[in-house]
Amino acid sequence: MQTVTNDRQQEILKQARANGRVTVEDLAARFEVTPQTIRKDLNDLCERRLLSRVHGGAIISSGVSNLAYQARRFVAQTEKEAIGLAAARHIPNRASLFINIGTTTEEVAKALSQHEDLLVITNNLNVATLLYPNPHIDVIVAGGPVRRVDGAVVGEAAVQFIHQFKVDYAVIGASAIDDEGALLDFDYREVRVSRAIIENARHVILVADKMKFERTAPVRIGHVSEIDLFVTDRLPDGKIGDICREHSVEVQEVGGSEDELAV
Repeated sequence: MQTVTNDRQQEILKQARANGRVTVEDLAARFEVTPQTIRKDLNDLCERRLLSRVHGGAIISSGVSNLAYQARRFVAQTEKEAIGLAAARHIPNRASLFINIGTTTEEVAKALSQHEDLLVITNNLNVATLLYPNPHIDVIVAGGPVRRVDGAVVGEAAVQFIHQFKVDYAVIGASAIDDEGALLDFDYREVRVSRAIIENARHVILVADKMKFERTAPVRIGHVSEIDLFVTDRLPDGKIGDICREHSVEVQEVGGSEDELAV
């Protein structure tokens, strides 16, 4: 197991696990040291694969296990809210839709509060809790075991349940997206539900912030070519933009001052 060399680095790691992300500016003020000192600490922790560097700071390194669900809510929170609002604008009133597990898909659910006559089918208990009080939205929850860490309903019963429907839209998230366009996650049981959702929707909307391109996960959900609309704060430079253009995937970037259709 990788070790941490000093008390400050141990505390930095603790803060990252609690909050999902740490910044150089905040850590320098907290420990009353220079930003250069903090950058060295972060580089050391990244070399040990305990953290992964992002602009201005670091996040918990991902691999075979995901960041705690509550901590993920704080990662790119502003970006996720903007993505949620933008994605919700693509869903008309009187539509049927799937929403899967994820902190970004929950932001879409929040943004649907003013819609009318929606049917929402979900394996996300957090989404169901957000939407069921709304008199203009009917909610159906997939059956099966509930994953305690995040309220996801997973397993074969949920997969079979989803296959009963054919809906207008699916709103899905992913834990990571690689340079080849693969959509990745951590739990094969969750992935099976996501696959069923994709296969039983007429129009698939992927919602993911740019940090998903800085992470990795071991289980393949599918490929970005299966998506109709990708809503993100910023599409990174590289092959992913070419892949989206090649497969006629519409991309909406919401990271600037105005929403922009990028592809």
